[in-house]
Amino acid sequence: MGRQRKKVVTGDADPPPTRKDEKPAALFRKEKKKKLDLGKIFINISIGLCIFSLIWFFYALYMRSLLAKRVVTLHHSPRVLDKNSTSAKVSPERFWGSYRPQVYFGMKTRSPTSVVTGMMWMRQFSEVDVNLRHTCEQGDRLQGYGWLMHDGLSFGVQEIRENDFTLTTEFVKQMGGEHGGDWTWRITAKQHSSAPHAPVISLMFYAAADTQGFLEAHVEDRNRLGSITGFSEELGNFKITFLKPVAGESSSAKYASYNYLQTVSPGLERLTDIVRNSLNRRFVYNPPTGEKRQYIAVDTYKPPHQQHQPKSADPRKESDFVLHQVTVQTPFQIEVLFESGSFRNRPNQLSGTVMTEELEKRKAAFDAKFEKTFGLQAKGLDLSQVKFSKAALSNMLGGMGYFYGQSVVQSAYNEYPLLYPEAALFTAVPSRSFFPRGFLWDEGFHQLLLSKWDPQVTREATAHWLDLINVEGWIPREQILGDEALSKVPAEFVVQRNENANPPTLFLALQTLVEQFRADPDGETSRPTLPFLRRLYPRLQTWFEWYNTTQTGPLPNSYRWRGRDKDTNLFLNPKTLTSGLDDYPRASHPSTEERHVDLHCWMAVTSGVMASVAQLLGEPNQDYERTHQRLSDNALLEELHWSEQLRAFSDYGNHTQAVSLQQEKVYVPPGQPRHQFPVARLVRSVRRAPKPQFVNALGYVSLFPFLLHILKPESPKLEHILRDMRDTDKLWTPYGLRSLSKADPLYMKRNTEHDAPYWRGPIWININYLAVRALHHYGNTEGPYREKAAALYQELRTNIINNVYRQYAETGYIWEQYSDSTGRGQGSHPFTGWSALTVLIMAEQY
Repeated sequence: MGRQRKKVVTGDADPPPTRKDEKPAALFRKEKKKKLDLGKIFINISIGLCIFSLIWFFYALYMRSLLAKRVVTLHHSPRVLDKNSTSAKVSPERFWGSYRPQVYFGMKTRSPTSVVTGMMWMRQFSEVDVNLRHTCEQGDRLQGYGWLMHDGLSFGVQEIRENDFTLTTEFVKQMGGEHGGDWTWRITAKQHSSAPHAPVISLMFYAAADTQGFLEAHVEDRNRLGSITGFSEELGNFKITFLKPVAGESSSAKYASYNYLQTVSPGLERLTDIVRNSLNRRFVYNPPTGEKRQYIAVDTYKPPHQQHQPKSADPRKESDFVLHQVTVQTPFQIEVLFESGSFRNRPNQLSGTVMTEELEKRKAAFDAKFEKTFGLQAKGLDLSQVKFSKAALSNMLGGMGYFYGQSVVQSAYNEYPLLYPEAALFTAVPSRSFFPRGFLWDEGFHQLLLSKWDPQVTREATAHWLDLINVEGWIPREQILGDEALSKVPAEFVVQRNENANPPTLFLALQTLVEQFRADPDGETSRPTLPFLRRLYPRLQTWFEWYNTTQTGPLPNSYRWRGRDKDTNLFLNPKTLTSGLDDYPRASHPSTEERHVDLHCWMAVTSGVMASVAQLLGEPNQDYERTHQRLSDNALLEELHWSEQLRAFSDYGNHTQAVSLQQEKVYVPPGQPRHQFPVARLVRSVRRAPKPQFVNALGYVSLFPFLLHILKPESPKLEHILRDMRDTDKLWTPYGLRSLSKADPLYMKRNTEHDAPYWRGPIWININYLAVRALHHYGNTEGPYREKAAALYQELRTNIINNVYRQYAETGYIWEQYSDSTGRGQGSHPFTGWSALTVLIMAEQY
């Protein structure tokens, strides 16, 4: 059937009849136009939303990029230290120094790419194949090593005790010229009376350029390196001369065998490996009276890419490395002379009797200054204790390092870690063997001691640390600068995260500088403090604000450490490394509801110091003073942190004590080999659900309101603290205060199967120093507990001094921590960071 054709209407024909339900055409057109307008509006809105979304997207990308860059953007205020402040021109007396704490003996300048010098040694004909010593290693098992005298400026005397001989390393500097002057080393070797035979030792003295400058070896008699000449931008022309060994003070010549090595190195951390890989047994030691014996010595060394292998992938520039080896039988004495080419009118060469005379002068000046500063002999301490205290101070001064490099950092806005801007750091280190780098919270304790000896060291070290601050107000808490420092750090600790803090102990050192200035504003040592504080102040403001905004707690005027371990499955109690007290018990289940009493007290102290500094500089200090008064309010402190159950101050958080480490169960299907399945680990078992409550762990954290003098002398809470401190079932020992009460469930408990207890019982000297200082404060302030505090002060001070000294006398070391049950030193050693605060306890200087 075909389609119906349309009917064509013409001319005057009547229009077709309109149906009742049909709309007029005009109205239809209106509605159609309205629909079109609505469609256009919808389209326009959609386009607008798309444009807005794109703008927001790109703005978010821009802001994220901006925020991502902030972590590596340094503070905009002028640097505290001028760019050339450590140069030979500006600070010649401090230019050269023993600024390589990670090696047993070495020197460098305070410049980014310094020529470095150092010493290695090994005993010949020993049972151990190659016992090469260079970097400070606990595994070397030396009987002891450390500086006996060091003024931090011009000289040092160190003793290194092997099993059958002792090396004494001495240096003296002589100012002159335009590049930091001259210096001389003297190394004396003596066998122990118990040694069956006089040991034969190889000493290896070296110089290494660090990416710039050059070294040239000058060889005499085929194998003896007589001297090294060189040039660098910081040093100009210079010469290093190796004198022949003599038989002690008699100056009579000693038979010796000589070897040398001249090569290149891609980095200072490779020097030990280069020497070790160049050793050869083909040399003969042939003294006039004695048998011929083959000995080990440096021979030709070729980098791997020269041994018909592909070129090394190490992109760093190779630098000159020259080494002089002398093999000689004890006893003997050797001198090494560094002479600056710009020192043209030197009165005498610094060697032999001239060196001896200069050394004796420096020793006498050191002894006089030490007694004037600390007055230990006047207090009646015996000579052996005074000698110990000189060694403790000297080891901290001799442990000052100058580092240059880039930290590795990350923020929440960075997918991957970034390199921090290149920077220098002049700082003391906690331990030359285990922690030869800068730690933020350690440094404040270091400077409490050093500020008494030389305030300029404290000003310079503090300035270096504050010059590392970024625009946010954050300072990376662990400074791993340069390849030598990096080579000592496990990979998991390299990246520093910008939400993580560390106790701001540098404010304690600043407090000391302010007190010294107020006591003697025109004194030679304190006069530079005011301009120093003025340059420092903008950075201090930003630093304080960073703490006061990023580390706040859930309630007004409360604070919480960020950066707790997030893996609650493996840790008995997740660590809080950022607090400095690592595994000290906090809330069992980390949350944003935590309140940390130690951080509250640190903020009370820092706000008070900020108020003092602002007042001294004539800056507005009312806000800082109000913050200080608010955070020091004992009623507020009790409201936030006093636990009636513990009768002590405590953290608060999501917590349960019903936790333990248990062997996890690994299902092995029947008939399957066990070794194909994961090894069973110790994991945390939670027997009772956590709830918001006080943590109730009595120990160092509980003491902070007392340690930092926040408690009023009349506070009844002080009585509870003094009682707990003296309780032998809680914190008191004959050797110092233990870090965690013996009654606590986590006392001396491992945190993982691999982590031994760290701050869960052992005695730490930095906190014991604060305790002695606090007892001295309350024992000299009117209040109902004055007599009790004064008595405890005498008792605790005596216990600490006796035990630290006894352990040093028995072991040859000052230690990281001490056993609360036996008093024995334990942990890393030598630890002449904050454990050297024993000197201030002896001197009663707080």
